[in-house]
Amino acid sequence: MKVAAGAAILGVSQSTLRTWAADGRIPMYRNPANGWRLFRRDDLEPFLREAAKPVTPARPKKAK
Repeated sequence: MKVAAGAAILGVSQSTLRTWAADGRIPMYRNPANGWRLFRRDDLEPFLREAAKPVTPARPKKAK
């Protein structure tokens, strides 16, 4: 899929998806005919599941 569709699935901007792909966080493919960035849903879904995991907040330090 194209950048716009991939960004919509992840709920981020197109530029964020491009940055993540350039950083190697999400696999990206190039269309050999026109050079467009392409993404596979099978690559986006695991990334989305990992990003959706809850974060355990740090406990506040006790005052002495």
